[in-house]
Amino acid sequence: MHWSMNTLPLPPYVELGVHSLSGLLWTLLFLFLWHCYRMGSDLPIPGHAHAGKLKSGLRRSMMSRGGSCAGTKCSARSKLSRSDQITPFISMETEEDEEQGQGYLTSVLSHALFPAQASAEAKKLYAALQEYAKRYSWVGMGRIHKGLREQVRLNDHSAIQKPHLFFLPDVPSVPFFPRDAHRHDIEVLEASYPVILAEFQAVYQRGIDSKLGWTCLGPKGQAMFSLYSAGVCVAGNCRSCPCTYRTLLSLRTFINSNSLGSAGFWLLGPGATLGSSYGPTNTRLRCHLGLQTPPLCELVVGGEPQCWSEGHCLLVDDSFLHTVSHKGPLDVGPRVILSVDLWHPNVAAAERQALDFMFSPDL
Repeated sequence: MHWSMNTLPLPPYVELGVHSLSGLLWTLLFLFLWHCYRMGSDLPIPGHAHAGKLKSGLRRSMMSRGGSCAGTKCSARSKLSRSDQITPFISMETEEDEEQGQGYLTSVLSHALFPAQASAEAKKLYAALQEYAKRYSWVGMGRIHKGLREQVRLNDHSAIQKPHLFFLPDVPSVPFFPRDAHRHDIEVLEASYPVILAEFQAVYQRGIDSKLGWTCLGPKGQAMFSLYSAGVCVAGNCRSCPCTYRTLLSLRTFINSNSLGSAGFWLLGPGATLGSSYGPTNTRLRCHLGLQTPPLCELVVGGEPQCWSEGHCLLVDDSFLHTVSHKGPLDVGPRVILSVDLWHPNVAAAERQALDFMFSPDL
């Protein structure tokens, strides 16, 4: 005999539970649809940022930095005004940008503003960073933004590492880097040593003269034959050394698109000493390929001495305090190296692109 569920008597509390469950499901469905509607209506229209929200968020972050005075007689507003008098800041946004709601710097400036006591060069770099971020994105620019703010404080104290133009924070640095940092480029340069040396000797035998592409730097045989100068190819010199030029272009990390990068032959005569100095930035490494390395030639970087070797490369972070000397006799001739600027291995691709824009030779 077949029994249907409809014929079975159900207790009253079971019927009540079925109706309650159904009502609960309908309620959840209604809440879900209402939530979807609200989320869709709150989405910003492209090109129309909520300037009021950005300004209020910036104001709240500034008030939070000023401090909270709950339970005391002072107010957060008074603290903020006093801190502004002690350390003035400048805002790089224009009124036009604020009116159009393009507060693209709000997320960055809410953490720390750019110091007003910064040098004109630092302000110029910051303006270039803003322009880059406006065209592309702020993604990956945190360290560059932090470095521009901290450059002022870095210039005010003595340190063994103090680049005078731009310091990228949180970058592992040592005076001399191992070969593995740029193994490919080092192997390419060392494999090309014979042809590079031959091209240098051909140029050197023509004579050291400014009309022949040389730059004299001192009275004791200090001279430079540039192939790239501040990110710009020296066409006449590169035509004199075509194989060396092609070798430079085959390097993966050669800095040839901004003013931080250079390459060329460097001569140091016997008895010459280059005093203690700092390089412009820690975002690069100088690669020295020894071409002619007489005895008693020494490079001291960050207190660590090293000597060049013919046909081999040294990776140097010249943002450390460094000196160069040639204490050999006069008859041994000059010390000659091919110096090439490579990217620091810990500088990300997005940061390299931004630095190319900021330090463009055209700016």
